[in-house]
This record gives sequence, structure tokens and C-alpha cells, in this order.
Amino acid sequence: MIVKQNPSAIKLFFTLRGSILPKVYPQILLIGLISALITNIQHGFPSSFSSYSVAPFTLLGIALSLFLGFRNNASYQRWWEARGLWGQLVYDARSLCRQALSYIDEDKPIGRDTQRRLIHLSIAFTHAVRHRLRNTSPWEDIERFVDPKYHSKMRQAKNLPDYLMRLMGKELGYCRQQHLLSEQMVQNMDERLNSMTVVLAACERIHNTPLPFAYTLLVHRTTYLYCFMLPFGLVSSLGWVTPLICSVIAYTFFGLDALSEELESPFGLADNQLPLTALSRTIEINLLEALGETDLPADISPIKGYLP
Repeated sequence: MIVKQNPSAIKLFFTLRGSILPKVYPQILLIGLISALITNIQHGFPSSFSSYSVAPFTLLGIALSLFLGFRNNASYQRWWEARGLWGQLVYDARSLCRQALSYIDEDKPIGRDTQRRLIHLSIAFTHAVRHRLRNTSPWEDIERFVDPKYHSKMRQAKNLPDYLMRLMGKELGYCRQQHLLSEQMVQNMDERLNSMTVVLAACERIHNTPLPFAYTLLVHRTTYLYCFMLPFGLVSSLGWVTPLICSVIAYTFFGLDALSEELESPFGLADNQLPLTALSRTIEINLLEALGETDLPADISPIKGYLP
């Protein structure tokens, strides 16, 4: 994710990190070249293209803007919902850690070990959710927080975060069997586990359910058709300015289309997608610090304005 910056007005025009321009410049260049070709033909042979009314292009442009605006809103809603879910995960992990440290009976020898196992599993769960959503290998981040006796079954699990959640449930059941927690606190902590499970399911829903392809295809086709036809309608009235105007309009429409596509899948590593690595590291640091550990991993800092 791009960290908020306040560039000057001049620098704003030349900032590429976080801009959608690197993704859409081929389309902009293509429209600019087509517009320049049509302008040259019109200049050399003035009667090549008739003088068209701009009314059809105005109406089509308004309709296309509405389509793009609707798709952009739908994509941003998915992005914001995903961010809210990860905020909920941060809250649940911290709350579960606080409850474990506050209410699990430390007077018994097994109490402290149970606290540590439960909190370590919470950290592993957070990393596992991130890796599942990004389709990356999780083992380097997870195995150090899980008891080695579970590693074999863990690697065989079809849904790793769900498997880790079951281990957390077993730890909570163990606390109940050993009378390390009161019945009321077992219920309260189980509600935290339920909430974390809801976060996982909701993130999977967003990840596995894109916007309808037919709608995306309609927007793509309409955008290309509009930008291809636009020079023919403007060249007789704008002349040599036609390539510039068409390129700016193409940047707007293709940029909105590409930005919507990027926000539609909020869990990736693109510039405008969510900083799941930084959020996972924040949870890890907070929970390890609560355990009293001093050898903490470093915070993840933005690199050239980008937070992974």
C-alpha cells in the first residue's frame, strides 16, 4: 500500500509510485498514436473525415463514466471491507492475548505454557491468513510458532488457518479440562476465536468472489470502443490538439478501469492493495511483547513510500 504523501503541485505530475500510469501507458500511447495518425490524415486531406457532432460522444462518455464510477465504488467497497476485517483481526488477536494473560491460572505449572502456546498460535493464524489470501508459502513465518508435533498434519491441511484455529480451540478446551479458566472466561475467549473465524471466512469470500466478469467485460469493451472512436469525432474541430485531448481522456478512463481492477482484489502486493505483511508483523510484535519477550522482530517500514 502507498503511504500517504503530500507532494508539491509540480512533483504530483511526475510521481509514478502509486500511480496507475505504468499500467495503462500502453493503451494511452496507442490512442495517442491513432489520434496523431488521424490528425495527420485530416491535415493532409481535409475532406477525409466529415465534421461529426460531439453530442454522441458526450452521451457515451457520460454513460461510460457512470459505469466506471459504479465499478470503482464496488471495488473500493471490497477494499474497505477487507481493511475493516483486518482491523477486526488485530482487535481479536490483542483481546485474546490479553484474556489469556489475565485469566489463565499462572499458579499452575502448565498455565504459563498454555498461555504461550495459545498466543503463538494466534500469531501463526494471522500469518496463515495472509499467506492463504496471497497464495504464498507460509512455513517460514508459521512453523516457529507451532509445536513440531503438529508440523506434519499442518502441511497436509487443505485450509491452514482453519487447522490452526482448531488447534487454538483444543488449547481452550485443555484450559477448561485443567480448570485453568472459569466457564465464563472459556465462553468469552471462545467468542474471540469465533470472531477470528468470521474474519477468515469473510476474507475468503472477498478473495474467491470477484465482480461479475460480464460487467467487467462490458466496461472494458466500451472503454476501448469509445477511446478508438473519439479522435474521429474531435479531429475536425480540435485539429492538432486532438492527440493530446484523446490521450488525457484515455488516461482517465483506462486509469479508472485499471484502478478498479486493482482494488477489486485487495489482498495482493500491488501498490494500492492492503499492507497485510505490515499488519501481520504488528500483531506479532504486540503479542510477543505482551508475553514479555524482548527479542522482537523489527517493524516493517515503508520503502520508497510503499508498505507491503
